[in-house]
Amino acid sequence: MSVHSPNLSGDPQLAETRQQLLVAAGEVFAEVGFRNATVREICRRAGANIAAVNYHFGDKERLYTEVLHYAHAMAMEKHPLLPDFSPGTPPEKRLRAFVHSLLARIFDEGSGAWHGKLMAREMIEPTAALDSLVEERIRPMSQALWQVIAEILECPVTDEQVRLCGFSVVSQCLFYKHCHPVVCRLFPEHVKMDVAGVDRLTDHITRFSLTAMKHLPSPKKKVL
Repeated sequence: MSVHSPNLSGDPQLAETRQQLLVAAGEVFAEVGFRNATVREICRRAGANIAAVNYHFGDKERLYTEVLHYAHAMAMEKHPLLPDFSPGTPPEKRLRAFVHSLLARIFDEGSGAWHGKLMAREMIEPTAALDSLVEERIRPMSQALWQVIAEILECPVTDEQVRLCGFSVVSQCLFYKHCHPVVCRLFPEHVKMDVAGVDRLTDHITRFSLTAMKHLPSPKKKVL
């Protein structure tokens, strides 16, 4: 998604400047939020002229929208939502893959660690940019999860129970991120979210969710 895209073809320096602005802006927005971020500080970090934001993006609001989409795209590229499963892969296995992808993204401490912090800020103080992010990126992810859950429950994907179960799965993952300071203090020996820690938590959330779904009353079960 691009709301303001100057022609950068044939000029690698302009393309590099645009990329540097996206990364610098992401870091600044994640640290201080959209409202407190300044174009001057973003350009300083990017090593760019202060007029560069206007040239590449139009204004700070459009830059912020681009940054949100960029951050989400980079996180999804690093931790794909669902691998290329072969036809007939059990929905339980696909559910685990979804949970693992979400946990890996929100606990990523690599070079793009600001991605998760930026999204957390957007959830607390939503901006107009959230509308396009939901429609273009988050809704398709949700639909993928709902499809998996509908197969597990053997009911139509439009059933309210599918949506509620989807929210429950995601909320378990987000709990460990948003409540991490509390969890750290309660159980400091069990909160390291490295690769092994993410795998353990993925297994727990998947098993817990599958067990709960299998015990839900489903008087109107239908084969999709």
